[in-house]
Amino acid sequence: MDVNIDVSDKVSGNMESPPKPETKNLFNSVFSRSRVPNIAELLREIRQNIRPWAEFLNMSNFKTVANIQRLSGRLVRNLAYFQSNYLFVFLGLVFYCLLTSPLILIVLGGVFYACYKVKQYNSKITLLGREFNAGQQCILINCAAIPILYLAGAGAAMFWVLGASFFVISLHAIFYNIDAVVTEDTETFLAETV
Repeated sequence: MDVNIDVSDKVSGNMESPPKPETKNLFNSVFSRSRVPNIAELLREIRQNIRPWAEFLNMSNFKTVANIQRLSGRLVRNLAYFQSNYLFVFLGLVFYCLLTSPLILIVLGGVFYACYKVKQYNSKITLLGREFNAGQQCILINCAAIPILYLAGAGAAMFWVLGASFFVISLHAIFYNIDAVVTEDTETFLAETV
């Protein structure tokens, strides 16, 4: 038993979907492009999206969450709102790790010096019957440095930085009450990220 209802004479018009609002999310704007952004453009966008450090570290805005649903919403909104600040936290931990690991610092200094000298002389070398230009020589130097960096403890340092960054950023994103900093300017931003 098939039932067919014809409502074509009662429904008419063209329906268009509403336009999607443009978000201010740095990573969405960078990765949605069809081309790879240059470093200057990426740094400019990061600089524009950085929030004031006084707001980022305001201790009166740290509160516990009532339930898990609010926790996930707060986490997502904080990650989107403070993403440039979190990038600087990560870079600060990387810098700290490099300063406290002198062997890694020495290896990286040697690699940078060797690449600088190769670029300065800009001569081709022949290795195993194949000719390498300056750029390819720098790639070989970097590849040769990987086992030395591993022996110097770069693997452990990398995982320490990733773990510490995840822990610190997660704590801030979970406990920072983003609703306390919502103003008329940022209200549309927060509505777009959820």
